[in-house]
Amino acid sequence: MKQIILMTDGCSNVGISPVVAAAEAKTNGIIVHVIGVLDAGEIGELGASEIDEIAAAGGGMSRTVQPSQLSQTMQMMTRKTVVQSIQQVVGQELRSILGQTTKLEALPPEQRSEVVRVIDDLTETADLKVALLIDASASMKPKLPAVKEAIYDLQLSLQSRMGESLLSVFHFPGNVSGDQEVEMDFGWTRDLANLNRLFYKLNMKGTTPTGPALLKVVEFMNGSADDTYRSKHNAAGDRPTADSRMRSSEDGIFGDYVV
Repeated sequence: MKQIILMTDGCSNVGISPVVAAAEAKTNGIIVHVIGVLDAGEIGELGASEIDEIAAAGGGMSRTVQPSQLSQTMQMMTRKTVVQSIQQVVGQELRSILGQTTKLEALPPEQRSEVVRVIDDLTETADLKVALLIDASASMKPKLPAVKEAIYDLQLSLQSRMGESLLSVFHFPGNVSGDQEVEMDFGWTRDLANLNRLFYKLNMKGTTPTGPALLKVVEFMNGSADDTYRSKHNAAGDRPTADSRMRSSEDGIFGDYVV
């Protein structure tokens, strides 16, 4: 199962609509969740509407939270969508075996409890890939410590599952010179031992290319960029780029911000 968790606090203003990009993700079997990260102010009506529309197009959930609630929300979204995905698969199997109109609630109690047990087991054992896509525009600067903590907590939560759980981290816009929509901080990993090196020397711009960034992450999750990452990682022993427009960050978090 594949998921993208997008964390943002504002409206996109560059490139393709993020709603269209989220719909593209869904057609590729990738669920898109969106978390609107608030501070003392409030997310604008336009931004809140966009957050809901992105999640709806991506088949995921949307929430607006304070930074202090971010960690719990990310874990809840991840677990809930795993359960939902497994329920959909089990439901499809039930209908193919027992009839097109058969639902879990219509089964006899003993059969229903057995199906629920299978769903619970699969929730813990199914393989899972989660890509975190983080808005690093200038207004997100004070919220990044909470983002870092939330990523760490999510990784611990994923490690407690029995199934293989991999996490990747991206931020947008990129901090390399040129018109780069998104930058990969970590490729697929089970261990974020170098999390303290995340988002260092960010070029925190006013642009918010949410849609283009989503499409790049979808490309990565589809495999071509993932294969590039693995081959380079194995050959060089470092954390290379996923492709020519998605370079991995080599420094640490909260160093020198350029606004």
